[in-house]
Amino acid sequence: MTAGRGTLAVIGAGPAGLAAAVVAARCGVRVTVVDSAGQAGGQFYRQPAGALGARRPQALHHRWRTWERLRDGLAEQIDAGRITYLADHHVWFVERHLGGTAAAVDGSVAEPGGAVPCAGRRFTVHALLGPEQEHSATVHADAVLLATGGYEKVLPFPGWTLPGVLTAGGAQAMLKGGLVLPGRTAVVAGTGPLLMPVTAGLAAAGADVAALVESAHPKAFARHAATLAAHPDKLAEGAGYASQLLRHRVPLVSRHTVVEAHGKDALDAVTIAALDAAGRVRPGTERRIPCDTLAVGHGMLPHTDLAEGLGCRVDGPNVAVDAEQRTDVPGVWAAGETTGIGGAALSLAEGHIAGRSAAARLRGSTPDPTTWAAAAAARTKAQEFAEVLGAVYVPSAHWTEQLRDDTLVCRCEEVPASAVREAVDELGATDVRTVKLLTRAGMGWCQGRMCSAAVAGLAGCAEGSARRPFARPVPLGVLARTADDEPDPS
Repeated sequence: MTAGRGTLAVIGAGPAGLAAAVVAARCGVRVTVVDSAGQAGGQFYRQPAGALGARRPQALHHRWRTWERLRDGLAEQIDAGRITYLADHHVWFVERHLGGTAAAVDGSVAEPGGAVPCAGRRFTVHALLGPEQEHSATVHADAVLLATGGYEKVLPFPGWTLPGVLTAGGAQAMLKGGLVLPGRTAVVAGTGPLLMPVTAGLAAAGADVAALVESAHPKAFARHAATLAAHPDKLAEGAGYASQLLRHRVPLVSRHTVVEAHGKDALDAVTIAALDAAGRVRPGTERRIPCDTLAVGHGMLPHTDLAEGLGCRVDGPNVAVDAEQRTDVPGVWAAGETTGIGGAALSLAEGHIAGRSAAARLRGSTPDPTTWAAAAAARTKAQEFAEVLGAVYVPSAHWTEQLRDDTLVCRCEEVPASAVREAVDELGATDVRTVKLLTRAGMGWCQGRMCSAAVAGLAGCAEGSARRPFARPVPLGVLARTADDEPDPS
């Protein structure tokens, strides 16, 4: 797809990506939205396939009216020819081209000699097509906005690879996208704000939820009472979920954790135990709960692969951005969970700001911050609330002590905890990369996305981003083709 000046490629069609795309299009910019899902909405507004005939999909969602506005805004801009929407396109690489002397999209000042730094900088978005991902397509744009979202943080425990054990987000995706229950009797466990809506959704859909097991202590919220009081809408949302748990008689077991999942060919029970003040399992508090489903979550991590491939600075786990949601790579914006886990409201605010900023820069003007003043205020407020949740919902500090030597840490390469411990204790590994080289942990299909946090925790080193040339596995046949061979998705 060859585009003229003033084109923006938005990668991701969740709340941040859709908000950015719609506002940029309304500001006169041609936008191409590239998304891996079959329908827009992202994980938060995941939609069931039309063939399923869902009569009340809104029953599975929060803030449905917001989704309707995003959906209708996207449709309006597509009909007007200002947005091209590409579904089932899995972006594996964003190529950056240098050169030219046209106006820079980042508002740069001309260097001596008349050349504008980063001027004429353009991007080629490379994507794999469809579920088989055997073919590739390219999108050319003058600027890129990364709204790639986040993914769940997975911490292993004995039995976590049994059929019937899945992530909390996975259980929610099955409900929202497939209208199916993962099982009949469920336990939801771990820590984080996602657990309550997942539990409520499972119970409302007919599952018998035997327990919601949360490792955080209720007293942790009391330490942030002043900040929480400034967010009555969030408190009301939490109270609504709590009332649903009461209505469905779901026991809430706080300051506990899952220590083992049991079963031969599939899950049939879990053992939970209480945690002491230091985050260690208290001996003698173990309790076994029969179930056929365990939905477990320990928070989320930002998707940063594409940003790091472009050379964007990463601050901790997050893509670093300025007040306009610009990265330090000219022509690249980022919004939503990729800049920090904070929920849909924060993603919407960041997407709005990024879309307006990108539109103004692409038109060659300096953005007027007053046009996104309301979004900036919403962003600040949402960030404050996200910081509280990040401080409260923390996995137990000593979770690694629950891992037996034969517990798999990297399931792709079948690397047990004993191999990671040996790499650290006997072979001198001090970082995730060295552990990877010594054990193959993280060398499998997921490239460490599932196990990197676990390996880092077990090795006692900081979690670090692993910069890769490609954001996902790519067939050799796709790499062998030249750019001219790739189809034009327009």
